[in-house]
Formats: sequence, structure tokens, C-alpha cells
Amino acid sequence: MKKILLIGSTVADIIINLDHLPTTSADVNIVSQEMSLGGCAYNVSNMIHLFEVPYRLFSPVGTGLYGDFVRNQLAAKGLASPMPTPDQANGCCYCFVEEGGERTFVCDHGAEYLFYKEWFDTLKMEKVSSIYICGLEIEDKTGGTIVDFLEANSSIPLFFAPGPRICFIERTLVDRIFALHPIVHLNEDELCGFTRAATLEEGAKALYALTENMVIVTHGAEGAYYYDGDEFIHVPPVKAEKVVDTIGAGDSHIGTVMACLAKGRTPYEAIKTANAVSSLVVGKKGATLSKDELTITI
Repeated sequence: MKKILLIGSTVADIIINLDHLPTTSADVNIVSQEMSLGGCAYNVSNMIHLFEVPYRLFSPVGTGLYGDFVRNQLAAKGLASPMPTPDQANGCCYCFVEEGGERTFVCDHGAEYLFYKEWFDTLKMEKVSSIYICGLEIEDKTGGTIVDFLEANSSIPLFFAPGPRICFIERTLVDRIFALHPIVHLNEDELCGFTRAATLEEGAKALYALTENMVIVTHGAEGAYYYDGDEFIHVPPVKAEKVVDTIGAGDSHIGTVMACLAKGRTPYEAIKTANAVSSLVVGKKGATLSKDELTITI
């Protein structure tokens, strides 16, 4: 079985729980804080790993306090960065989680978001089944290098989960990615913000016209939808028993979709399973699940 190639960041998430976000000049106390492994590509890889689908996490790890933390955590999990350590500090992500579970990110970008051509030259693409990218790395200054690599391997299926950065990435880069016919994974705000559509269905159809491939839209407590060029299909939610925080819910969703599709499941089956996984992720602190916490099977 070939491997899914995951291009993106692994970061130190500093999760800060508080009752509510402060306003300008306010003074508030936090409830708790902790540091954990995160980053979109890592979160996606964790879910693919739990479903026992082969993958390769292609994620640079920089220097400094946060780089050491990431490197040690990856080693403890039996994962090693496949690239040399850049001579630049790793950043981190401050995740402010309010009482209701909603999260706000404040990011310090470092070496984990930068990619260079010589690193891609080390990859054996004949062993790759599909590729995942998110928006943060494309938006950064070496995003064009990633797109060059994707274009050189245009025959390999591509999954693109741009997140809220889709409206900030240089449009020429977005158009080049869309020309590769990716499966795009977005939430409602991201889809409608980019397409300026009034409804999810209109937005999905508008995006499909640009990519000519399936569009997956997550819609919180209402579940998810997908448009395959013929039908706009609703996939019902799996209600979460509780909501602790929503960090990593989208990453876990697309990671599960990719794992299920790799195992031969239909898009509906894959998204249905992903909805169940997301309900588990929001019910715990942090972005990822452990093997024991994954209480569903595919």
C-alpha cells in the first residue's frame, strides 16, 4: 500500500483555558494552560496513523525551545522529521479556549512553515498515493515552492484543506492549486467567505466549477455536506456528548476522510466516519485522539 504524503507544520500548541477572551486593556486570569503537539499536518497524520493507513509526515522542525519540544514529542511517538533541521527557530501556536469550547489562535510562525526545493528532491514519489496540503504553508514565503512541487507531480491525487487562510493566499497560487483538481475541504465560513455565495450549496458548486473535483464542507453541529458535481449531499452529524474545545476538529475530519477513502470507502461513508471522529475530538482537550480514545472503527 502506497503512502499518503502530508506536507505541513508540526508545532507546539500552548493551550490556554480562560472564561472569556479579554478586551483591550482588560486584566483576566486563566483557568489553566498546557503545551501539546499540534499543527495541521501533524493533526491529520495522527488520525491517519490511528486508522493504520501508511503515510509520511513531511514537516520541518526548527531550533529553540519549541523546536526541541516538537522534536522530543515526535521521537516519543516513534516519528522522526524526514528533513534536516533548519537553522531557524520553531514557532508556536497560542490556543485560547473559552468556557464554551470555542478557540482563538495567535500564532508565531517559524521554521515549521518554510519548505525548500532540495528537501522535496529527496522524496520517492512512486511510493505516494495522495498528497495533503493546508493553507498556512502556501500563504508563507516558500508557498510557491510547494506549488511547484505539486505541479511536477500533478498525476497524484491532491487534498487541499486551506482553512481560513484561503482568503489571504496569493490568488495566483490558489488558481494553480485549483488547476490540479484537488478535493477541497472547508467549513461554512471559509467556503462562503471565498466564493461569496449566499448558501452552502451555491458555494460548493462555485468551488467545484474551479476545481472539477469533490468539495467537502463541514457545518458544525449540523454535520457536513459534499458536492460531487451531480448532487449536494448532507451527511448527518454525530452529536458530541460534551464540547471541551474545538482545536483540531477540522484536521481530524479531513484526516479521517483521507484514511477512509484510502481504505476504499465511499465519500459518504468516509465523511460519516469523520463526523463521528470530530465529535470525539471536540469532547476532549487538545487537537488529537489516542488509540484508546478512538472508539469507532472503519
